[in-house]
Amino acid sequence: MKLTRRLFLGATTAMALASSAYAQDKGTIYYMVPTLLDEFQTTSVDAIEKFMGEVGYEVVTLNADNKTDLQQSQMADTILLDPEAIVIAPVDFNALVPAIEEARAAGIPVMIFDRQITETMIDFTSVAGTIEIGHVAAGEIKRLLTEKNGSVTGTVLQVLGDPGDPYTLDIQKGFEELMAGEDVEIITHPAMQWEASNAGTIVADELLATPDIDLIFVHAAHLSVAAVASLEAAGKAPGDVMVVSSNGAPVGLDLIRQGWQQVEVEQPLFAQAAALAMFADKIVAGEEIEPGTYDVLGLESTVTIEDWGPNIKIPGAAITPENVDDPTFWGNLQAPDDPITPVE
Repeated sequence: MKLTRRLFLGATTAMALASSAYAQDKGTIYYMVPTLLDEFQTTSVDAIEKFMGEVGYEVVTLNADNKTDLQQSQMADTILLDPEAIVIAPVDFNALVPAIEEARAAGIPVMIFDRQITETMIDFTSVAGTIEIGHVAAGEIKRLLTEKNGSVTGTVLQVLGDPGDPYTLDIQKGFEELMAGEDVEIITHPAMQWEASNAGTIVADELLATPDIDLIFVHAAHLSVAAVASLEAAGKAPGDVMVVSSNGAPVGLDLIRQGWQQVEVEQPLFAQAAALAMFADKIVAGEEIEPGTYDVLGLESTVTIEDWGPNIKIPGAAITPENVDDPTFWGNLQAPDDPITPVE
């Protein structure tokens, strides 16, 4: 029977050694999760443990509680344990570069989940197609504005996440690329530190300054909750101001069911985690990753060889009232049963 353990704050080397005794046949992989305070991160832990287990690896998860220094310390301890590999979702991208280089110098391959670290060599990176998420959002927003106004015209309030995060900047880039040339005014503000309260304040202030907003585009579903609260406080009913979000969290799907939100563009969490497991054997063995197209849980995904190493980009999809209950979307919290087949 597979035994999985999660170690949290102050994890000691002795505890980790005890856990490794229960490893699967292929050994232990450590997953460095930045925080467990949101459903994307907790679901990523379950998905990575599940899929890695299916291909023969025990996963030990270390929670950094959103603290850079703690994640650095966890990396130092883990390197001493000499695991088969380390998977990192970084708290701070640049701060972890020295630890990544130390791990790889010790012969421990490093995989990055959900974000790109481009300042040093990485053995494998699995990310969503964030620019493509922006493209999908733009297509859906054009459709919604046409349905409301008869053409692609109107006013859109775009609420970014933290401007230091390339995830939100890429979505903005993709969105604005496809909106260029349209008769649409786009008002853009960042919700610093991805704080929902900041998003709520932005929406409340803009509703006063620009009463004729047609649509609000936020870059994460938890920001949608704050946006909707501000709409309600302003006396708006569901649908008076349309809402589009991007990441696929359960709260976004619930807002679609309630009529407040029209579209959620999913970040393909399950496929991102599955891709790590598909390539784990090759990465652990130090084998070359071939560029090309791969099927990851039914999604056509692309591996490229970048300056920082092999990178797989996985597309998202638009969630609407018509398909909101589809169990393949991670926001419905049902991990797919599709078996994971290692890439040979």
